[in-house]
Parts: sequence; C-alpha cells; structure tokens
Amino acid sequence: MRGPAGHRRHVAVHVTGIVQGVGMRPFVYREARAHRIAGWVLNAPDGVHIDAVGSAPDIEAFLEGLRGHAPAAARIDAVSVRDMECPDEPEPGDPRFAILASDADGARTTLVSPDIATCDDCLRELFDPADRRYHYPFINCTNCGPRFTIIRSLPYDRAATSMDAFPMCPECAAEYADPADRRFHAQPDACFACGPHITWREHGRGAAGAPARGTTREESDAIIERCAELLENGDIVAIKGLGGFHLACSAEDAGAVRELRRRKRRSSKPFAIMVRTVRDAQSLCSVDARERELLAGSIRPIVLLARADREGGIDLTHDVARDLPEIGVMLPYTPLQHLIMAACARRGIRALVMTSGNISGEPIETDDDDAWRRLGPIADALLGNDRAILSRYDDSVVRCAGGLVLPVRRARGYAPRPLPLPRIEAGATAPDLLACGSEQKATLALVRNDPDGSAACFLSQHIGDIERGSTFGAWRDALERLESLFDVTPAALACDAHPSYLSSQWARRHARARGIPLIEVQHHHAHIASVIAESAARGIHDADDPVIGIAFDGTGGGGDGTVWGGEILVADLRGFTRAAHLRPWRLPGGVASIRDARRCAFSLLSRDGLLGHAGAAPLIEMLSEQERSITATMVERGINSPLTSSMGRFLDACAAILGICGHATYEGEPAIELEAAATRALKRNGGAMPSSATQGLPYAIHHATERGQDAQARPREAGGGRTPRSECDDPLVLDMEPTVLGLLDGIAAGIDPDDLALALHETVAQAAADAARLVSLSTGIRTVALSGGVFMNRLLLTRTAALLESAGMRVLIPTTVPVNDGCIAYGQAAVARAHLARR
Repeated sequence: MRGPAGHRRHVAVHVTGIVQGVGMRPFVYREARAHRIAGWVLNAPDGVHIDAVGSAPDIEAFLEGLRGHAPAAARIDAVSVRDMECPDEPEPGDPRFAILASDADGARTTLVSPDIATCDDCLRELFDPADRRYHYPFINCTNCGPRFTIIRSLPYDRAATSMDAFPMCPECAAEYADPADRRFHAQPDACFACGPHITWREHGRGAAGAPARGTTREESDAIIERCAELLENGDIVAIKGLGGFHLACSAEDAGAVRELRRRKRRSSKPFAIMVRTVRDAQSLCSVDARERELLAGSIRPIVLLARADREGGIDLTHDVARDLPEIGVMLPYTPLQHLIMAACARRGIRALVMTSGNISGEPIETDDDDAWRRLGPIADALLGNDRAILSRYDDSVVRCAGGLVLPVRRARGYAPRPLPLPRIEAGATAPDLLACGSEQKATLALVRNDPDGSAACFLSQHIGDIERGSTFGAWRDALERLESLFDVTPAALACDAHPSYLSSQWARRHARARGIPLIEVQHHHAHIASVIAESAARGIHDADDPVIGIAFDGTGGGGDGTVWGGEILVADLRGFTRAAHLRPWRLPGGVASIRDARRCAFSLLSRDGLLGHAGAAPLIEMLSEQERSITATMVERGINSPLTSSMGRFLDACAAILGICGHATYEGEPAIELEAAATRALKRNGGAMPSSATQGLPYAIHHATERGQDAQARPREAGGGRTPRSECDDPLVLDMEPTVLGLLDGIAAGIDPDDLALALHETVAQAAADAARLVSLSTGIRTVALSGGVFMNRLLLTRTAALLESAGMRVLIPTTVPVNDGCIAYGQAAVARAHLARR
C-alpha cells in the first residue's frame, strides 16, 4: 500500500570495493524487489551505482541489506548515500527496478574480484548427468569462476573480457537475463553449445596439426580420459589453468616424478601436489581447522602442511618433497581440475604433482601455442583451451604458524586485492605512485590516493625473479595491466636502492625521462616498513610510532659496500637507524656463494681462525685443494668477495659446516634443509628441545668499537651485560663466532647434526631476541617487527616471536604480505608516500 508522499525517499547510492564480477548487480536487484524499491543499478568504472525510490522504512531496510548481506565474494569498502528529490510515485505493485547497461565513462576506481574456485552448486551440476552442463569444463556462475585473469577493461562486462569471443546461446542468454537464476549477469556464463572448449595435443598423434577439440561432452570426456590414461602410464601433461599452465604427473609414480625433474632441470626443489578432497590431504598431513578452511575455501591456495605418519595414506613417492617436513597441498579449484582428478581417481591415482608450467627461471606459460612450443620438450601432451588468459597468475602459497595465516607467495585468489596504506596527515597531499619492488620474488605496487588522505595500494601478483629479460617482460606486462585497469598514471616512483636491480634501473631511467620524483628505499627498511604499514592498516599499530625491526634475509644492498641481511633497525616509515647487525665476513664470489654454501662456510671459518678445528674436517674434505686455494686467495685479498652481514648466508654456511647441504640446487635450499634437520630432531624428542639445544650454543653481543675488548660470550640465557649506548653510530654486533665454535665442538664430539641444527635455531632466535631487548632498553621501544626471507623458517619465526613476547615485547608479523621479498614493493610504497606527503 502506498504511504503519504512525505514518507517516500529517493536516494543515489554509490557502492565501492570489490563489487564487480561477484554478483553484485543481481544481488542489488533481488534486494530492491524484496523491499519494493523502484529504480535501477548499473556498473561503472568507479563501482556500482544505484538509484532507489521507496518508502523511508523500505529504503532503510534496503540500505541495511546492501551493507550486511552482500555476496560472499564481494568486499564492500563504502556505501555512500545521497538524498535526491522524489519523483512521481510509481503505480501500486510495480516497483520498476532494472539493471541498466554499464556506464563506461568516468574514472576507473572500482576493484576487480580475483578468480574464485568452483562453488558447491556448480560442482553438483558438473557431476549431475541430468544437468545440461554435465562434465562441462568451464561451468561457473555469479559465485565462482574466472575474474581477473580474463578481464580486459572496466566496467566488468562480458564484452570487456576474453569471453567476448563466445556469444551466448539462447539457453545461456535466458539464464543471464533471469533475475531468479544463479547465473543472472554471470559474465563467463557458457555451456558446450556456446562457450570455450578444451583442446588436446600429444606427441606422435597429430602433434604437428591442429589440436583436437572437445566441442561436445563426448569429445571433451574422451580428452580428459586420455589425459588420465597418460598420467596413469607415467607421462607428463601440461594442463591449462586459470592463470597459466601446470605440469602434471602422478605424485605416486617415482619414475614419473624423477622424469619431470630431469626434463624441467629441477633436481631437488619440492613439488606441490593436488589431491581431490580434504580427507586425502589428511591422509598425508596434519590439517587443523584453519588449514582445512584454506584448502576447501574459495581461494584454494597451495597450503604448506606438516607431514604426518599415517597408515593407509596416499603412497606419495619420496621424490615429490624428499625428506622435508612440509608438503605443499592444494585442492582442485577449476571444473577441469575436478574432472581430471575424478578421472584419475577411477584409475587409482589420488595425488598429482601440479607445478608451474614454465621453463626454469622463466614466467609461467599462458598461451597454448607458446606453451606447446616451449613446454613440448617437458610434456608428453598438452591439455589447453580456447579461452585466452589475459593476466598471468601463479598459484598462491600460504602456511599457518602460531595461529596466523602467513602468505609465502601472494598470487591467484589474493592479488590484486588492494591493501590500505596509513592515512597521511590532514592537509597533506601525495601523488599517485609506483613502487617497483625487488629483484627476487618480485612484485610491484601501484598506489592511488584518495582525497581523504587514505590510499589503495594495488600489489601485483608474484612475478618471480627478474634477473633476466623474459621475466622482466612479465613485470612490465603486470604494470601495464594494473595501470590500465585502475586508470592510474604514477606521478612518482619508488625503487630499491640497489644499483643493479633491473626494476631499479628502469625506475631511474623512467623518472629522469618524465621528470618525476624518485624515492630510493633501502631494502631492509622496506621490509620493516611493510610490517608497519600493514599493522597500521589492521589497527594494531600507530604508523607514526617507531619499531625495532628485525630484518633477516639473504641479500640486500646496505649502502656501505656491505651486503646486508642480518639487521636490527630502529625504524618508522620515514627513516631508520641500524641499531645492530650480524658481524660481517667475506662472501667469496659474491652472488655465486648463494649456490655454493661450502665456500661461504670456508670463508666464515677462515675469518674466525677455525679451519684447523677437528670439527671443520668434513667441510674441508668437501672442497678440492684447488677450491680451497682459490677461495682463500679471494677472501684474503678481497677479490670479488664483499663483506656481508647476512643471516641467510650465515645459516647456509652452518648447513654446509654440519654436512646437511653444501650446494644449493634451488634458492634457499641449505636453509630449508637446515630447518628440516632441526624439525626431525624436534620430532624425535616429542616436541621438546634436546639437551644440546636446552643448554644452547654461545654467542656474543658487543658494540662495533668493542671487538676484542669487552665482548661477552653469552649462553642461551643472555642475562646481564652492557646496556648499549643510546648513540646509533656505534651499533651492536651479533657475533656468532662462539656459535660456530660450538657447532664444530659438537661435530668433533659426534653429536647428531640434526640436534646441532636444532640448537642452532634456538641460538639464533635467542641472539635476535636478546639484541632486540638491548636495543629496547636504550630506546624505550617495546614493539618489534619481524620480516625477511629467513623468517620463512617456521621454527625461527615462532621461537623468536615467543622469546620476544616472554620478554614483554609486542611482536608484529605480517599476514597479508609475505615476509620474503614479495613484501618489498608494498614497503617501498609506504616509505615513498610518507616522504612525498611530508613535502
């Protein structure tokens, strides 16, 4: 019944956030009809716009529903409401609410949903013989399916995606237009009659001609069965996913996994696996409630899970992850993956290796023809499709530690969801900017400022290591895509201060050519700044308050000619002071020592005069006489042997000294194997520290000017000692010479290397916590931020945090960006924005 005109209300509503590609317009339509609202809704480049007329109570209920009942995949950042003049009343019972065509004009400021794993409703239809989409490899609806990897421009409509090549058939078009249907305005909606189809190429079976196509269910099923047959026979298949190709083989076939390693030239690095269900994951690993949620949720990253010894589990071959304590596990997230896993299960295969489809060191492949040409020497067959991938995305990787979900690689499902940055002070302004990131595990960050002092930081997906041109090309592609989609033209740049990083060189050239500001950010400051910025955004830290930042990683330019990496900083977003660091030693061969931990260890022992120790004999024997002679000469004369304070390189050296790993066949292998050894010791002792670890290994903390004067060797319980001076021109030094001597004594005494590895972990955690405590005493700062690739080590992270907390410190650990170099672009963006806002 119509009320008096004075009780009616007309509002213009603007909804921002992740509101396109998530079923927002159908949701608004249904809410409007349910509350008797007249008007319209449309997509625009800056979000979703709604014009609504109804009684005042109905308008209030409608607005409350918008805020509280949005689709699960949506993220509402703001709902702004503006009252308008009321039009003439509509006819009784005719709310006349419509979905209008999208408005392509205006600034492109809306957010795009990442890709969403197949929902339960679509999964039921996929395996329902009575459903018209039975076994259709591209089934989706408004609640799931591809999003960012197929979008070309905003607003998000089918014509602006790679689905524009597939006109809808009458049945799909009817669903698309029916407000009561789950596929109402689902842009990737399709079926066998009108949508994309899988394709098949196989060596020796018409490989030189056009690929076979699965245009019907029978043809499609035959391709999937052939794929499963090859996997059962021990072959390798390249399979197209949402953001690129995977290389797949049976994870239960040792010969297949070894062959994949041989062809891909990946001798030791662990592979991720895909299993069909959470129960299958539980047959291999310990899975807690949070890990279960990650495995089965809408993002479905690779989750690093702790191994479990269980009877009747999947017979995973040792070659998948060797003796490492964790396995990377994921569940299917596309319809095609569900179909392949089902076909494999019928043949008794319960787990597949699913590793990135690329040549080592190159970007993941996305184009079918290029993939067949480049992956052909690795794969026996290729299962592709005719839907183009417009954005390259690897699988995300996460792990749980200390009750937190910690990203390892932020990519599919997470990126490019924007991260907030701390507000700048009232009255200040800052330009939109680009942060170019680091050389390894590269990401980039595009910052769009808002008038209220807030900002959205669009952190790209993981791109990889950009030492070579092809991967740097992928970096440039990601930049062009973000700038185009979000309509941001950077007016300032930030980069790593390292002189030779490709992204930094690009930034310097670009800044000069365009005449725009460039902020060069020291690598470890960016690490700590990323933690400050994230913690401020989460409301658990004031962005203006300094922190004690422990930045432990492998390599970072220090600006003083030293390769940093074992740093304790007093830092805020505007600057930092080096308050403590690991005692430096020579890094023979510079970057080459990353691959050869033996030479790094030789140099460390040489510095401390320990090469003649009985415990050093195993290391010495690993090096030829010529290698020892050359390394000694390089170290003594400083030939291509920069000084380093890197904790990552120190742990590598210790792994070599203990005989655990002397050569790195992939990045971080010595440290990873060192953690695995410590985990084995911990497991043997039922989770308790063995006696050698309980007693701890000695270490020393002294001022840089005090070496050889009053340096104090400290056991695990680092009690008294000198309070550091307040001046930071004489930083504290973590001197691990006593630790190394303790390891050598242990080796000579015949102590199990695994127990010594565990003792080493405890000692490093204690030394870091002790040094931070001493810095806190001199500065009064009680908050510690942890970052750097060394803290990918679960044991070191959790133990260091526990020791700091037991000393009364508040510990900040990032949960939206990785602690490794994947966070550097975000940290650079935070630092640069703080500097530019000050101006």
